Amino acid sequence: MSATTPGLVCAHHHLYSALARGMPPPPKTPTSFQEVLEQIWWRLDTALDLDMIRWSAMLGAVEALESGTTAIVDHHESPNAIEGSLSVIAEACAEVGVRVLPAYGITDRHGADGAHRGLEENERFVKEGNKALVGIHAAFTCTDDSLEAAASLAEELGVGVHIHVAEGIGDMDAPERLDGLTRDNWLLSHCVHLPTDHTLRGTILHNPRSNLNNAVGYANPARFTNPIALGTDGIGANVIESFRLAYVMQRSVDITCGPDKAWSWLETGWDLMPEARKDEVTWSYDPMDPWHLAFTPGVRPLEVKVDGQVVFTDGRTTRVDATEVRAKAAEQAARLHARL
Repeated sequence: MSATTPGLVCAHHHLYSALARGMPPPPKTPTSFQEVLEQIWWRLDTALDLDMIRWSAMLGAVEALESGTTAIVDHHESPNAIEGSLSVIAEACAEVGVRVLPAYGITDRHGADGAHRGLEENERFVKEGNKALVGIHAAFTCTDDSLEAAASLAEELGVGVHIHVAEGIGDMDAPERLDGLTRDNWLLSHCVHLPTDHTLRGTILHNPRSNLNNAVGYANPARFTNPIALGTDGIGANVIESFRLAYVMQRSVDITCGPDKAWSWLETGWDLMPEARKDEVTWSYDPMDPWHLAFTPGVRPLEVKVDGQVVFTDGRTTRVDATEVRAKAAEQAARLHARL
C-alpha cells in the first residue's frame, strides 16, 4: 500500500555541512557548545571554497529527495568564499530538482568587512530575482550595527531574516539585542534558551536531533506562541525523522501529549515554502498520518514529483546520477578534511 503527500520542507538546513562527515577530530575535545563551534564548525566554514559548496549542496539535495523532502530553507556560511556562494547552492539544488530558500549568514567574527560582504551577497542574490532571505549567524557573533544593517536590508528587499537565536547560553542576550528588529517573516532557529515570555516575532525553527547532539538542552517549543517549524540543522533532510524526535522529546516532558502537535510543526514548513504543496511524494506506507508515522520506522518515498516532473523514482534521482554526486562529494570532502 502507498499514500501521497505534498513534498516535505526542511525549515532549517546547512547544506555545506554534508562534507563534515568523517572529518578529522578537532585539536581538542570540545567541552561546551561554544567550543563545538570554535573547534569544529568555525574551522570548517573558513576552509570551504565554491567547489566544495557546490558538491555539498548537490549531495544534500540528493539526500533530501531520498527522504521525500522537496524544499530546503538553507542557512549558509563560508567566510573565505562569500561572493557567488548563494548562486552555487541554488544552481546545485536546481540541478537535482530540489527547491531552496537560501540565506548567507553574516557575522563579525572575521571583521566588519566580512559582515559587509555577507550583506552584499544576500543583496546581490535577491536583486537578481531569486527567492531568498537575509541571513545572520547569531546575535552574539554580530555587532549591533550589523544586526540593524541586516534587518534594514531585509526590509528594503521585502524579505525575512534567517538567524540562530539563543541556541546556547552564550546567546542568551539575543532577545534584548533583537528587540524591535524582528518581523513576522523572520525565522528564529533553535531558541533553546529563549524565555517563554519573549517579544520576538517570527517562526521558531526546532531542530531536535542537533540540539541533542550539541547538548544544548531542550527548547520545548510547545511553550511558545510563535509558529513552529521543523529543521535538521544540517544533519540530512529527513523531516519525518525530525517529526518523530520532536514528538518523543515533547513526550519526555509531557506524558499527556500525542504526536499531533509535532506533526503541526512539520506542516508549518508549507507556510514557509508554499510551493512545496504542489509537489507530490508517493510513500511506501499508508496512511501518512502522525499516529502511524510516530511509531513506524522505515517509511520511504517511492516517487517524488517537483513541478509535475519526476525527480526521484525506483530509489534513484532522475536528473543526476546520485552515485556520481556521492563520488564527487567524497573528493571534495577529502580536500576539505586535508585543509583541516
